[in-house]
Order: sequence, then structure tokens, then C-alpha cells
Amino acid sequence: MKQSSPDYVIALENIYGPPSQAGFGSAVFYEKLSPKTELTATALKYYRYFVGELWARYGETRWMSQWKEVYTRKAGADIVREISAITDGAARQSLPLLFEVNEGAQSAEQALSMAYDDVSVTKLSVYNLGDGGAMSGLLIAGRRQNGETVIVVCLLD
Repeated sequence: MKQSSPDYVIALENIYGPPSQAGFGSAVFYEKLSPKTELTATALKYYRYFVGELWARYGETRWMSQWKEVYTRKAGADIVREISAITDGAARQSLPLLFEVNEGAQSAEQALSMAYDDVSVTKLSVYNLGDGGAMSGLLIAGRRQNGETVIVVCLLD
């Protein structure tokens, strides 16, 4: 029996879409993991999954050329402010992907806040991604004390 998703995941999916292998656009992934599971490895797993068959077609080297962690939460819990303060040039260019979505910036900000500003979020990282050519984007990965992990991927040309 499939476990129902928490409200914060449903809110994110309403903005960014459900899990997908589209390799273009955005999607949300949710999994309950052991708190010892490496967040970066989980983020990379879902990045590969989202890119789907394009990963093999264009090669891992191409898709990993832009992959890097551009933010790790040290303290605080205001995801919109934290993301907006990212200084990495490539990542800054992708910021509008997170906020200029179908439902508008306010809905996106509210959904991101529900997911990532909760006091139980113990790990949060943002990664730059893309193919080094036309495609670029961001991935947000957060894990709560109970192991609930949510990933938002936005990748566009």
C-alpha cells in the first residue's frame, strides 16, 4: 500500500509537479530515509532519475559538469531568503525557475517554506545542475529528523 504524502509534499507537487523522468521542467521527490543516509547521494540519485534516458544519451560527464553544492544551511530557517542570497553565478541565473512557476511566486514561496522552514529540517542543501550547454537548474534537498526527505528539481533551457 502506497504511503500518503505529507501536506508539505502535496503543496510542493501542486507547484512543481509529481515525480517524473521528463528531464525538463520540474518535479518533487519524497522518500523516508534513515537519518544516516547521505543527503548528497540521495540528491544525486533523484537528479539522475529526473534526467532519465538523457543521462545515458549525453553521458554522465556532461550532466555532472555543472553539479555542485551551492548552499548548505548552517543556521536559520527561511528558505526563500537563503536561496535568494546564493552568490554562485550559475545558480543565481536559475533562481527564477523556482519562483516563476504556474501558480506564481507567492504560492511557490509558501510551498517551499512549508517544506523547508520547519524546525524538524536538520539538513538542507541546494545544488546547481545542468548539461553545461542549454540546460541549467537547481535542486533543493532537505531532510527532517524523522528521515522524511524532499527533493525539488527544476531544470530548463
